[in-house]
Amino acid sequence: MSTAILTGAPVAGSSLQDDLRSLGFDVRTATDPAGVATELAAVPPRERVALVDPRFVGHGHALRLALTDPRFPAAAVPGALTAQPEARAALTRAVTAAAAAPGAAGQAERTPAPAGAAATAAGQLATVGSAEETDTGEAAEARTPSLVDDIAAALDTEGVPPHRPELGVLVATVPADEERRTAALARTAAVDEERVRLRSAVKARDGFFTTFCVSPYSRYIARWCARRGLTPNQVTTASLLTALIAAGCAATGTRPGFVAAGVLLIASFVLDCTDGQLARYSLQYSTLGAWLDATFDRAKEYAYYAGLALGAANAGGGHGGDDVWALALGAMVLQTCRHVVDFSFNEANHDATGNSSPTAALSDRLNSVGWTVWVRRMIVLPIGERWAMIAVLTALTTPRITFCVLLIGCALAACYTTAGRVLRSLTRKARRTDRAARALADLADSGPLAELVAKAAARSSRGYLAPAAAALGAALLVAGAAALPYGSWLAVAGAALYGVLAGCAVAAPLKGPLDWLVPPLFRAAEYGTVLILAARSQMNGALPAAFGLVAAVAYHHYDTVYRIRGGTGAPPHGLVRVIGGHEGRILVVTAIAALLHGRSQGGPNQGFTIALTALAVVIALTVLIESIRFWVSSGAPAVHDETGEPA
Repeated sequence: MSTAILTGAPVAGSSLQDDLRSLGFDVRTATDPAGVATELAAVPPRERVALVDPRFVGHGHALRLALTDPRFPAAAVPGALTAQPEARAALTRAVTAAAAAPGAAGQAERTPAPAGAAATAAGQLATVGSAEETDTGEAAEARTPSLVDDIAAALDTEGVPPHRPELGVLVATVPADEERRTAALARTAAVDEERVRLRSAVKARDGFFTTFCVSPYSRYIARWCARRGLTPNQVTTASLLTALIAAGCAATGTRPGFVAAGVLLIASFVLDCTDGQLARYSLQYSTLGAWLDATFDRAKEYAYYAGLALGAANAGGGHGGDDVWALALGAMVLQTCRHVVDFSFNEANHDATGNSSPTAALSDRLNSVGWTVWVRRMIVLPIGERWAMIAVLTALTTPRITFCVLLIGCALAACYTTAGRVLRSLTRKARRTDRAARALADLADSGPLAELVAKAAARSSRGYLAPAAAALGAALLVAGAAALPYGSWLAVAGAALYGVLAGCAVAAPLKGPLDWLVPPLFRAAEYGTVLILAARSQMNGALPAAFGLVAAVAYHHYDTVYRIRGGTGAPPHGLVRVIGGHEGRILVVTAIAALLHGRSQGGPNQGFTIALTALAVVIALTVLIESIRFWVSSGAPAVHDETGEPA
């Protein structure tokens, strides 16, 4: 249980202690700074602790934002401060210093602020209210001496700056006298706290379909779940199960099954929105939740693609069905490559300096024109628009039409986003950091062959050589798989040459203007080659087996992305070596095709299908076991996607 320490005697008639207990805190009281230090020392080091000025007046949700968000080591609003275990040492030093300061023997809530700390607190911990009030009463309240605010300011100098949440119209203040307390209570009562809380549960930036067709009611579903004790992870799991049932309905190949699949897919998306809104509404963020939310989205979409492909095959009652597995796999490849472009570009520019360009300036100007914002968000076909389109097309048309429209839409979106990002990269003079180069190298997923070549190659910065080498290798690999006779050993030689060029691409740190293109080029080469070889093999089950293989490898790549996003680094390098790296896997697949094609010349042979299936199972089990071990037991910080970037 968490502990809240009041830094003075409770104020008569205040509901503060009850508010803290409702947030899960055991409330203790100290009478002076020395008492605060004593109470703090008594709290077990692995527990969250909060310091609260007993004169605090404000909304319960303001306290919730400051004291219960698990994503930040320390957080504060005026009059309230919290520290998680990783920030306890810094908090202890700040409290000890406050207890030793001159005048600390008085009541804690009356302790005068040191000059520097008071100025910092006044600038950083201003009470939030209406514009008319900020230059009168509330400005004075923000300067009210408070031990808690002094300690929060001291944490900045300790190297643990507290997160200060955006409060909007919510009130959080420490009034200096009864008159100001009465005024603060009036301002608190004038704000509909629940309405603010519901509004803040929705992402500030999201797609058109999500914003206008889902979020207006899904936020109330999130509140309903919160009041019944449901967790975001439970809602995420329900969303996955709903999508899997939708895939099962699509697999029946009947019109009622297709209609039910479309309806259930929309229901799954509503639940997908609800889990994030529930996390924001109740501040139930977790490492496991972030992982589930991210990976289940991909699992749902790709399982639905498989269901549609099975449904197309079953549409003729088992006879005369339509084989759309190549389209299903193509849709998965295209969507995954789109995501890699997003991830690589964002990581390359995450902490770049001088990160501006005329293209970015034009984009910012367009954002000032309201309708262009929504048009541009819809063009990129984010998850809401994409799933709505898939659901409607599933219910009204055939799987082939659904996949063809999806491929065309995603291809146009990919061209639009990639072209814009290339233009930005070419016109900006950004300086990328070692962290960005490391992230891109991890996203490249290089195996032993590429690493060996990289060590032998020169390691100086070479402008556009990295993306040029990656593009050349990808073009030769895909062209060889498509143009050479199926099973040709020349294709195997092409895969080996691809590995050499891939090593040249990553030999130097990836800090060039277009080096963020290297990981998506590798993904397109690997996934595209598997698709082409499976399609050209003309073996029963080869395309479904290839679908499983690409899905297993894509999971590994998504897992890498979300580990980097969470600040925990890429998967263990040993894991990447075990599964071969991108160039190793494609060399194995092309070699299998050449070996088994020669044996199948005398008659039907399903060796290639069996080999792809076995490879998919081995890779899936290897990466899943390591991924589950990491996300369940790593102790990685709680994260949540608040960017609103299209998924």
